[in-house]
Amino acid sequence: MPYSYEYPHPAITTDIAVFSLHQQQLQLLLVRRGQSPHKGKWALPGGFLEIDEDLDSCAKRELKEETGAADLYIEQLFTFGHPERDPRERIISVTYFALAPADKLTIRAGSDAAEAEWFPFDTLPELAFDHADIIQLAKERLAAKTLYSTIAFQLMPETFTLSELQSVYEILRGEALDKRNFRKWILSLNQLEETGGKRRNGNHRPAKIYRAISPGRVDIIR
Repeated sequence: MPYSYEYPHPAITTDIAVFSLHQQQLQLLLVRRGQSPHKGKWALPGGFLEIDEDLDSCAKRELKEETGAADLYIEQLFTFGHPERDPRERIISVTYFALAPADKLTIRAGSDAAEAEWFPFDTLPELAFDHADIIQLAKERLAAKTLYSTIAFQLMPETFTLSELQSVYEILRGEALDKRNFRKWILSLNQLEETGGKRRNGNHRPAKIYRAISPGRVDIIR
């Protein structure tokens, strides 16, 4: 006996909050919508899931189509499904967050996005749909993961000093960290290696330069 579908099927989208660091500020990648609804408003990159596509592939495809960004660290965040979150129809969004080192990303608008641009996290424009809620949750998840993983390494250039790494942790957590305690903790993880070089910052003595041992991976700290 053929199966009978009793219930209507909602549409599914993926939306991606992409974070980076520019000029010592946490920044978020947004696109200006080129189509209704909310035409002209800023929103997260994202779009509809194709019938033969898995969720991760959809998120990566939409991100590349709308912003040109590819090969980023990407992680599923949460599912947003309020019945009235989108005026077009019943749409469920599976959301993601992604991290991008500032020196490895060139942004260009494409697909149905009229523009793509970085915005400081503290001064975001008015956003379409429920994307402000998605962004806030993504920021909270990112800050929490710095406590038990090496996720902050994804925002670092290939080489860096411990002071530069500490600055990134402070930006993500929104608090100052004790220099001695941070260095003791971060080195105890055995996730960094010295390059043999040094870098001078102002009048301070040259600092050792490090790199992540596994730069493309996020390790859970036990």
